[in-house]
Amino acid sequence: MSSRPSLSSGFSALELLIVLAIAGTLAAMSLPASMSMVQEFRLSGDAHGVSNSVALAKMSAAAQFTRARLYVDLAAGTHRVEIWRQTGTPGWVSDGGITLLAQGDGFGAGTIDAPPPDSQAAVALAPACRNDAGAAIANTACVLFNSRGISIDEVGAPSAVRVLYLSGPTAVFAVVVSGTSQLQLWRISPGGGTWTQE
Repeated sequence: MSSRPSLSSGFSALELLIVLAIAGTLAAMSLPASMSMVQEFRLSGDAHGVSNSVALAKMSAAAQFTRARLYVDLAAGTHRVEIWRQTGTPGWVSDGGITLLAQGDGFGAGTIDAPPPDSQAAVALAPACRNDAGAAIANTACVLFNSRGISIDEVGAPSAVRVLYLSGPTAVFAVVVSGTSQLQLWRISPGGGTWTQE
């Protein structure tokens, strides 16, 4: 009986290094695409969160039979729902917590120069919020609703379209509140292109 020399069934160090180099190259190529996708998901989540908060302010106004608003702090990148307290000392009070935008996202239209279709003549954020005495608060934007859930201006008259823009590295979103209080969410690439409804 003749015996055959045994062959090693493992991989050589050179073969392992080649496989690791290929895996590393593929990972390095996919990292920018993965980061861009994560940024897009964060910005989209922020835009949907703002849209949902506007809807919550509208429902809170009707449910509590008072005025309600979405208070946006442009400098801090936060937003919250507030209601007008009618009993005791009248004034605006928070109705829930404060929501912070994801890192890299902010309120503003970025570099775009055209508003969403059938919304505004020119790109403009919703007007500044007012304090309890009626004075404008710097670096804020508000969408205000009356006790019937109708979008109103600072003096209580039905308002024109109000838009809140959110921008990030991958897109610009617009939360549009029409004069009839219908909500729409639009998206456009930061370099321009066409607005698409979400």
